[in-house]
Amino acid sequence: MGRYAEQHKIALVSCLEVVMMSMGNTKYNLAIAKLDSLYDITLRDCYEHPEYLKSVLKEVYLEDYDYIINEVKAHLDELANEEDMVNFFKVMQS
Repeated sequence: MGRYAEQHKIALVSCLEVVMMSMGNTKYNLAIAKLDSLYDITLRDCYEHPEYLKSVLKEVYLEDYDYIINEVKAHLDELANEEDMVNFFKVMQS
């Protein structure tokens, strides 16, 4: 991991949690449960495996998927332009 990767990971996971919870705790809890049951990972692990998060978010949040990704990017502000974050969002927006 890069020099600031751990801080970026914490920032990303925190933003994801805030945005997902703002859309309702039921959907948030469902998404977390699906990550665990389908892939045996936590939200924190999605930093390294964004493809799993993408699949679950698209299934749980349906038409709100793009909104969630855009909100997370907005919350991260300039941090979203860091190399590791660019790679994460590239997968999420593909």
